[in-house]
Amino acid sequence: MKNFKSRYFEDYNHGEVIKHSVPRTITDGDVSIYLSTTGSRFALNYSNKFSQELGFKKQPIDDILLFHMVFGRTVPDLSLNAIANLGYAAVKFYKPVFVGDTVTAESEIIGLKENSNGKTGTVYVKSVGTNQNGEIVLTYYRWLMMRKKQTGMIDSFKNIVPNLPKELDEKEFEIPLSFNSEKWSPEITGSEFFFDDFVEGEEIHHLDGQTIEEAEHQIATRLYQNNARVHFNNHIEKDGRFGKRIIYGGYIISLARAISCNGLANAFKILAIHSGRHAAPTFSGDTIYAWSKILKKKKIDDNLGTLLVRTIASKNDSKINFPDKDKLTENMVLDLEYSVLIPVKKK
Repeated sequence: MKNFKSRYFEDYNHGEVIKHSVPRTITDGDVSIYLSTTGSRFALNYSNKFSQELGFKKQPIDDILLFHMVFGRTVPDLSLNAIANLGYAAVKFYKPVFVGDTVTAESEIIGLKENSNGKTGTVYVKSVGTNQNGEIVLTYYRWLMMRKKQTGMIDSFKNIVPNLPKELDEKEFEIPLSFNSEKWSPEITGSEFFFDDFVEGEEIHHLDGQTIEEAEHQIATRLYQNNARVHFNNHIEKDGRFGKRIIYGGYIISLARAISCNGLANAFKILAIHSGRHAAPTFSGDTIYAWSKILKKKKIDDNLGTLLVRTIASKNDSKINFPDKDKLTENMVLDLEYSVLIPVKKK
């Protein structure tokens, strides 16, 4: 009898490269299910005609959907025995991905640290997603808390904690070269707010709240082939630290991005996620709200500019608040800093 063996903290080695299995070809069904579980309304990703007028061969898939599809390749090798995904850094989006493209992933173990409780350790990885032509479409760093096989500190173990980038340099951004800004339409996107209309320091309440149902977060997470047991196995998790399944943190990122369309509908492209922190767990029945602060803006040329945005997602509390990163309130479940591409208003 053959048993599938998942990895624990002790099974990882610094410098190890893991080539993840099961490449994923993106389908129209994937896009539809993503839409049905998030309600995203960014026009570029859902109007083929609009996308082609702007210079794309067809509508690109949502950037966060791409992130999930690459992330999902890594889960069986990295996350089955993870207690929590703790954060992200330097998530960089390269080439757009379209329906029909196939994504694969590989990861390098760049750091390992035992936690003082002797029961868990932190694993640091860099993951790379490529398309069917071997072209890089996404890279990112993340770190996760992993269960140990045996309780106790490991003899002669040396912690290796990598120095992760705090923010991607603007020079590293991948800007679409054939973008036809003359065809950008506020009637199609539903927003009159362009690059020039935002002010550094401005705070935006995105208003809409979304209550998470048990079924929809599991459907969304299965869509990415993320099979981490903390999201699905209530037989085990009912006896775990929370007494129930937790929501995949990436689903909260999807909801926050979708909700941000109220105010940032013209921010059509995510260039990079500089940092992300899952500050608290969420569960079915929680209602997610989001608000954003414009930290910085920079004009690229007469057609496009970038906004550095901090978005906070909360559960069951809609009051806008931007505390320091180390002083998040208990209801805040996500703190995300990212750069978006947005058209310049035509005069």
